[in-house]
Amino acid sequence: MTLFRLDASIRTHGSASREIADIVEAEWLAAHPGDPIERRHIGVDALPATAWAAAVTAGTTAPEEHTAEQRAALALAATLVDVLLAADAVLFAVPLYNYGVSQHFKTYVDLVSTDQRAFGEPFLAGKRVVLVTVRGGAYGGGTPREGWDHATPYLRRIIADCWGADLTVVEREFTLVGVNPALDPFTDQAATMHAEALQAAREAGRALGAVPVPA
Repeated sequence: MTLFRLDASIRTHGSASREIADIVEAEWLAAHPGDPIERRHIGVDALPATAWAAAVTAGTTAPEEHTAEQRAALALAATLVDVLLAADAVLFAVPLYNYGVSQHFKTYVDLVSTDQRAFGEPFLAGKRVVLVTVRGGAYGGGTPREGWDHATPYLRRIIADCWGADLTVVEREFTLVGVNPALDPFTDQAATMHAEALQAAREAGRALGAVPVPA
């Protein structure tokens, strides 16, 4: 069994999304000790910003006329899809940045979508995927920022609806409580949300680890 884990946080230490994803991963490993984990940290080792355009233009250019950049972009897109298809389970850790999806993950989605196996196809049909997403503030119903989270609906649409994955979402809000003094009145509420997210991560990791072993 293989787990593919992708992190999109720009932080390597003190990352709220990594904390929760680490718990999911630990639970998966408890069910599959010693099994391999394929990792990619696109928040730190970013994908080339020009790769998507190069892959798109390659699709309308005769193969013998491809530039070196186009060939590299197509190869990178194929590699990204290869890893997703080869994994038995997938873990994405993608924080909310500036009310939208991480630019690193958007680049990843765009590049994956240029591969013919993924373009307009539910190529992850039925595959179990856990998405960990965190938000610095609170965006739920009745809050001043209700409707400002433009990332989570997009992530659900891409991973579940377009790619066809069996998706579980683990969310945590108010991660900036304790960092931004303006949010100090919400300390108790944030602590409750944190504890709930950690428990949800444990449950999601156990479910991910229960993926049947291929015959």
